[in-house]
Amino acid sequence: MNLSFQIVDTALPRLLSIELDSLVIAGWAGRDLVSTEHHIAELAAIGVPRPSAIPLYYRVAVNQLTQSSRVQVLGPDTSGEAEVLVFQAAGEMFVSLVSDHTDRRLEAGSVAISKQVCAKPVASAAWRYDDIAAHWDDLVLRSSIEENGATALYQEGTLASLRPASELIKGYGRSIGRSGDRLAEGTAMSCGTMSAIGGIRPARSFAIELFDPHRRCSLHHRYAIEVLAVVA
Repeated sequence: MNLSFQIVDTALPRLLSIELDSLVIAGWAGRDLVSTEHHIAELAAIGVPRPSAIPLYYRVAVNQLTQSSRVQVLGPDTSGEAEVLVFQAAGEMFVSLVSDHTDRRLEAGSVAISKQVCAKPVASAAWRYDDIAAHWDDLVLRSSIEENGATALYQEGTLASLRPASELIKGYGRSIGRSGDRLAEGTAMSCGTMSAIGGIRPARSFAIELFDPHRRCSLHHRYAIEVLAVVA
């Protein structure tokens, strides 16, 4: 899957075109048991079973990644989740944003299948991982939705509430018999999400942001959601 990112780097801004061949979604990635259990309970309220392990690493077809500003979904029961996306390309690791858009009705039966059926919108800009690794926990992840004709804050918190990318990468590596704290070339991983303010629910549009308070800059992406009719 070919994607292009504007690498936001004051020393050497550049456009990076990459070919990704593997996508991993790290689920249940809360750093502490309380926040993780809160997210598990939040999903249990809409029928999603408890995970078999924490964290879990879901494989999703890489062609589900898209940088479009519009996605089409089947039926009214989908919603987005803001997540940090890390990927390895050209010998470096980079950080961007993705929405793990998910079919909530299917999620009640199989989390893995629910993640596979929806496109995963990705931002068009990225940072070098090494530029933000030292203050990773201070980065702020947030999302907002269009609701009742207005913009509503949907998620917000620092990455201190989630397991660090390096830890998730090592965990995934162990699960496939690979060592190290960097991904294989051409691999992307989303790094977990946080609870929704007011509960999980669908919306007409979804916006995601990763804010760096040290450098006073953000990565952004927004997409509209077109609901297709379910025909029996």
